[in-house]
Amino acid sequence: MDSFDYQILKIIQNNNRQTTEDIGLQIGLSATAVQRRLKALRQSGVIEKEIAILNPSELSGHILVIVEVVLVQGGTSAINNFKKKTKNYPEVQQSYYVAGKNDFILVIAAKSMHRYDIITQELFLDDESILKFHSNVVMANVKVGLDIPLP
Repeated sequence: MDSFDYQILKIIQNNNRQTTEDIGLQIGLSATAVQRRLKALRQSGVIEKEIAILNPSELSGHILVIVEVVLVQGGTSAINNFKKKTKNYPEVQQSYYVAGKNDFILVIAAKSMHRYDIITQELFLDDESILKFHSNVVMANVKVGLDIPLP
């Protein structure tokens, strides 16, 4: 990757709906050159996914919960089973296997507290490999970012 690739990535991280012509004008490349570079960045996996970010405040009733999870004991089987289990819940937006006092940190977006209660039953309370979990209900988003700092 060169400086043009990084410039393209910086631009599309903020707004991936810009045309290749607009991007080219900003960085001094032709639209065709930008298009070729974007194709290569997608094929190589640098650009993993292009998504729409929804505004949760416009979607009534949704709650966001950050959950700390501790397993009874580690081991490849227990860890992989929990990873697999979290992937089956669309409400689990993010799942991190972490080092420290917790084994996992989850970000869960549920349509209601009732739905979150069902998720806790299924994901945590009914699972004997879970020692404990701690829920942190988000009161307000102070900063949410997805941009990766680039050179």
